[in-house]
Amino acid sequence: MSLEEKERIIIPDENGEEHLFEVLFSFDVDQTGHSYIAVVPAEQQESDEEVEVFAFRYQEKENDDDDLALYQIESDEEWEMVEEVLNTLVDEQE
Repeated sequence: MSLEEKERIIIPDENGEEHLFEVLFSFDVDQTGHSYIAVVPAEQQESDEEVEVFAFRYQEKENDDDDLALYQIESDEEWEMVEEVLNTLVDEQE
């Protein structure tokens, strides 16, 4: 995959409707063993407006090659850690 080629994933909402997202980044936390992914809606990427970033904790499904199990981030500690990583990455890109 080239840098110009963004990784995209489909995430169903609570009604089962599928939405296309572009992956901003993913990272692992060695202390907890958890993996996280940050995504933005693909249709919002085309506009110059500020986009909403969604973050999830994820696990790769062992019986499926390219499927992920996504989990809502529920604790404040997890959100603070994800925001810190996101802010660091944004600062590096500016």
